[in-house]
Order: sequence, then structure tokens, then C-alpha cells
Amino acid sequence: MVGRRGDRRSEVRSHAGKGSVLQGMSDKIGGNLIMTADSVTVARPTPRLRAVANESPAALKIRLLSGFTLVRGDEVVELPLSVQRLVIFLSLQVHPLHRPHVAGTLWPDTTDQRASANLRSALWRLNQLNCPLIKATGSSLQIAPNVTVDLRESSARAHELLRHEDTQLGAQDELQFCFDLLPDWYDDWLVIERERFHQLRLRALELICERLTASREYARALEAVLAAVAAEPLRESAHRALMKVHLAEGNRAEAFRQFQFYRQILQDELGLAPSVQIIELLRT
Repeated sequence: MVGRRGDRRSEVRSHAGKGSVLQGMSDKIGGNLIMTADSVTVARPTPRLRAVANESPAALKIRLLSGFTLVRGDEVVELPLSVQRLVIFLSLQVHPLHRPHVAGTLWPDTTDQRASANLRSALWRLNQLNCPLIKATGSSLQIAPNVTVDLRESSARAHELLRHEDTQLGAQDELQFCFDLLPDWYDDWLVIERERFHQLRLRALELICERLTASREYARALEAVLAAVAAEPLRESAHRALMKVHLAEGNRAEAFRQFQFYRQILQDELGLAPSVQIIELLRT
């Protein structure tokens, strides 16, 4: 009996010792022990998957009002002049343009073959800058859908204000109509587009001034209409809107001074007299 008890104690100590050794193995391996009567298995932990952040490409924005700028995220990207012209021309249209039309318009004084070569060169130089501005197919080109163009945004906003009287004015709506389309560029294909936006922004500024005057926001109204007067000093509707702001504030002397200024420049520049409508303002 004594011998058997001693054997049993030795067996228990042996298992205890194995348990300590196996636990150490488990700690070193980093897994859990699965013990059966005949074997010991180490269950390795399931590896953790590292979350990889999906880095979206930086937003691209083309600015055409006042001057040309390409912005990628917070960075201004410099483009060669030939690439600038291509980007600007495509930005003026919302639909795809055929490659021969683009090449012939941008390089009208060369042969068709040379114009096409210039177009391919401009596209290649743009691709080297890693700026996916243009969506190109075998036959057509257009600005990529995810690229924003300030001219398009301002034009859309102006049309919205002019078509819908109940459209709420934004806090700084007048600021986006203070500049013309690329005033320092003289390409023939740009002239009509510049004039179209010029007239659109003037009407938008006058409308904004009128609505701000009605809501007694005279400071903003003055900013809007003065931008219109500065853009077109001989535009009578802009001068009338400015005089209405002064009269709404009770500043009749300011309104009269503005009328005198307009009458003088109209006489000096065109030899014309002011209309009856603007004269009537001073009689009300």
C-alpha cells in the first residue's frame, strides 16, 4: 500500500511538472494548450488583421475666375501653358469634345497632323503630373466628373438665383460673382464665354443687391452692387441699384452724388444722357 501511494504521489508531481513546462511553452508560443490523454496541442491565436485606411485621392479643383489655378487638396499644381489651355478649353464645356475639334481649336495655325501631335503631347505631360483631370476615350475628351470647376459652380448658382425668386441667399453669394473669366487671356475661343459669364454675373449681382436692400442688409448690398459698377461703369441698371441702396438708407445726398457721377461719365464716354428711369429715382 505504501509503495502504491508513493507511486501515486510521484505521478501527480510528474503531471504538475509537465503542466508548468507546458504552460511556459504556451506563454512563449502565445497560444492556448489543448491537452488530451496522449498529446498536447498548442492552439495558435488567430492573427489580427490590420485595418488599412483607404486613402482617397486628393480633390481636384479648377479655378478660372480671375485667373487659372489648379488645386489638388491644399496644394497648387503648376501646369505647362499648353496643358493649361487644354484644361481651360475642356472646362468651358460640360459634354465630351471630339479630339480633332479640340486640336484644331487650340492649334489653328498648324496642320491637322501637327495639331493632333500637340494634343497628344499635352495629354502626356498632364499624365506625368499624376493629375487625373481629363477623361479620355479613343475619340473624345472631357473634364473628369469628380473635378470641380468654379466657373460651372458660379454659373449654376447665378441661374438658380435668377430663375427662382424664393431661393435663399447664401452668406457670401455675392463674392463668387466679383471676378470675370480669365481676364488676362486673349484666345479667340474664350471671348464669347467670358462675355457670357460677365453678363450673367452682373445680373446676379444686381439681383443680390436688390434682395439684400429689401431685407435691409445694406452693407452687403453695397458690396454686391459696387462690384457690378466696377465691372461695367457705364451700366445704368447697376447705378440705379446703387442709388436705391443709398435712398433706402436715407442717404439722398449719396444717391444724388452717384447720379451726377454716372451722368458725367456717360456724357464723356458716349455723349449720351441718363434715362428717365434713373432721373425718376431722385423725384420719389
